[in-house]
Amino acid sequence: MSTLLNSAPKSALAGLAVTTLFFGMAVFAQVIAPYGMSDVVGSVWEPASSAHWLGTDNIGRDLFTRMLYGGRTTIFVATAATVLSFVAGSVLGFAAAVAGGWLDQLLSRSVDLVMSVPGLIFALVVLSVLPPSLPVLILVMAFLDSTRVYRLCRSVAGDIVVMDYIEVARLRSEGLGWTIFHEILPNAMSPLVAEFGMRFIFMVLYLSTLSFLGLGIQPPSTDWGAIVKENSDGLVYGIPAALAPAIAIAILAIAINLVADWVLSRTTSLKGGRA
Repeated sequence: MSTLLNSAPKSALAGLAVTTLFFGMAVFAQVIAPYGMSDVVGSVWEPASSAHWLGTDNIGRDLFTRMLYGGRTTIFVATAATVLSFVAGSVLGFAAAVAGGWLDQLLSRSVDLVMSVPGLIFALVVLSVLPPSLPVLILVMAFLDSTRVYRLCRSVAGDIVVMDYIEVARLRSEGLGWTIFHEILPNAMSPLVAEFGMRFIFMVLYLSTLSFLGLGIQPPSTDWGAIVKENSDGLVYGIPAALAPAIAIAILAIAINLVADWVLSRTTSLKGGRA
């Protein structure tokens, strides 16, 4: 591991350090936070000070504390939704490519049908009908994003299934699951790793958008999108409280993409399979 890190470029190390810092602060938010998440500890929109590092929000809560708790929620939901979308999308995409025939047509046309509806509109309709809860939010986000993952995996696997080692696996009468996890998945890791970082950031933005519109994380919990919504009125008066979550999202996006680019540079799209 140390040898791998020593060979990494400075940009990747910086991205890894920032990503680790964000995830660490999310995990230990309750320990780091100087105040309670909902505690009113000052006046409305106080400027940054030694008592309040980022100032206070629209009702006098410590903004740094709100950012920590909001980051924990944002990162947890985005990670859970991204993992679920990749599990579902990659397995179905690989299965469609290997099996072909009616299964491929059924899955591909179903995905086309879902993708024909704008994702944000679909989410708004579903979340306005279903009871607002964290599991429902994660499942809806994962379902919508799994269609994009399916298209990527179906495309990548389509280039892999024509390789000789896949034909050899078929001649050995290997099952569908064995072919997917032992032959296709190892040879498709490069685009999947790069896409995982991009989809994670998309999930962060997606969640923030839903929360800004009032259908994401519900009070008393918070996330970065909800913090923007709560403090957006302050921008009219030159109060930058709403900018803190936007800056955090931008920094996290850049950091993760630096790491993803490094991982992508160390792998190839297709590796030689086993004969």
